Amino acid sequence: QVQFVESGGGLVQPGGSLRLSCTASGFTFRLYAMNWYRQVPGKERELVAGITSGGGDTNYADSVKGRFTISRDNAKNTLYLQMDNLKPEDTAVYFCHTRGWSNYWGQGTQVTVSS
Repeated sequence: QVQFVESGGGLVQPGGSLRLSCTASGFTFRLYAMNWYRQVPGKERELVAGITSGGGDTNYADSVKGRFTISRDNAKNTLYLQMDNLKPEDTAVYFCHTRGWSNYWGQGTQVTVSS
């Protein structure tokens, strides 16, 4: 059974940092490109960052470029999102996802940026 478990969210002040993790199971993680999405209530889910299966290529939404870094550890079936210089507009629930198993989503992890 495909499963994603996101963790690492929390409350942080503007300018602070958080590192999100996503542990995947039920499929061969190292073969799939992975993405981080985020969602604010009442809005569409937004693609934040993506990484290829081997980790060699990454891409970012313009809104997070230069502040967020996506990475992965295929030996641990884990995806990461390092978030620096956080802004209030980064407040959202963050999800990991792969288009290869598009119907599956985890519960997400809440990130709140507020003073």
